[in-house]
Amino acid sequence: MSYETIALADSLSTARVLVAALRAHGFHPLEGPEGGLPGISGLFGPDGVPVQVPEEEARDAGLLARDLLREMSGS
Repeated sequence: MSYETIALADSLSTARVLVAALRAHGFHPLEGPEGGLPGISGLFGPDGVPVQVPEEEARDAGLLARDLLREMSGS
């Protein structure tokens, strides 16, 4: 199964909330990353924590993820 990144969360906790919300809406995101490398937590790229879903869910899940991130940021 191929996965696609639909969002980049600004923190690990935001990514976890987003994954839980996507699951609650019937999507199948990969479990949130736990830090990248063994023994080093919170190691991600400069753009944030990637949230990924199967590519056949990417369009709809991406729309929901963007709305949820907008609501979480207060915009």
